[in-house]
Amino acid sequence: MTQHFDPHAQLAQPISARRARGQRAYLAGAAAEDRVARLYREAGACLLARRWRGQGGEIDLVMRDETGLVFVEVKAARDFDRAIASLSQRQVGRICTAAQEFAGTQPEGSLTPMRFDLAVVDKQGAVRVLENAFGDF
Repeated sequence: MTQHFDPHAQLAQPISARRARGQRAYLAGAAAEDRVARLYREAGACLLARRWRGQGGEIDLVMRDETGLVFVEVKAARDFDRAIASLSQRQVGRICTAAQEFAGTQPEGSLTPMRFDLAVVDKQGAVRVLENAFGDF
């Protein structure tokens, strides 16, 4: 029996493994967002949008509480420090640009009271929320 060399057979496994890692990361991110959104709702906030995408970028959660709009970036990692460190200055800029675009859809426009929170989730599912987090960047 003759065996034929299939150059694509070698690529099938890594692509599948990469796809599986991507799927796991997507599901872990979605679970972290669910957990964070639930905490905000339990505190009386209303979920306005999830993974809202504007021309400038994406915002994980857009909430409204008694103070105004709350734009929440959710980061999940093994521990809180790694999650915090994964937020880049460039990403903060994109989130702020998208937030300005979202605020433009509100009755008060850019005068809408708003803040930017960073919610970090560790591998055990514990959540820590850093309110007004972007003021430190």
